[in-house]
Amino acid sequence: MARAADADVRLEHIGATMVTVAGVTGVAIAVRLPATPREAAYASDRVATELEELILTLGEGPSVDALVDGPVLVSDLADRECAARWPAFTDAAMSAGVRALFSLPLRVGAVRLGVMDLYRDKPGALERSQLADALVLANTACALLLDGQSDSVPPGRYAPVRARPHHPEVHQATGMISVQLGVSIAVALTRLRAYAYAHERRLGDVAADVVARRLRFESDAAGGG
Repeated sequence: MARAADADVRLEHIGATMVTVAGVTGVAIAVRLPATPREAAYASDRVATELEELILTLGEGPSVDALVDGPVLVSDLADRECAARWPAFTDAAMSAGVRALFSLPLRVGAVRLGVMDLYRDKPGALERSQLADALVLANTACALLLDGQSDSVPPGRYAPVRARPHHPEVHQATGMISVQLGVSIAVALTRLRAYAYAHERRLGDVAADVVARRLRFESDAAGGG
């Protein structure tokens, strides 16, 4: 296990180093969970936290594509191509304070562990040396996730990957909707996201209503509820 100043290297160390070497404003790391929503493992600041909430709710954006297609590097979200490719995500991310976004997949061979999102509050591309350093740090993050550290982290940080899910109600609600509609978990999650987007609400808040039985999805209702 790598060590720095006689202490275990953790995701928050990777995030802090990434901000410096890549010249970005903030960092978020999310892990990929089979047949269920992704989970945030680390967020460096409020905007990074909001960014992960948006990706979770909307299910689109560079971070989602990076899990399948490899690194997605967006130097300016205001580009017209971004709005065409990620119509719901682009405006929401810019409103949250994100202008450039660089999404790096975290994977080992064919195993996809998650994604690391680097954001800037001003437009601008990564220099070649910055990208090279970022990819090295992404590989280090992969090693930490595989190691599965689950000790406590500083206040304001997400717990590491093996800790209790940050949005357990989303998992519960997805299962409940799957039963209510008689559909797969993937389709149930899509319906949950569609409802949240249509009603301009956070996914976690809608999920909480489903779990508390304040909201029920019906098979004959277009948006659920």
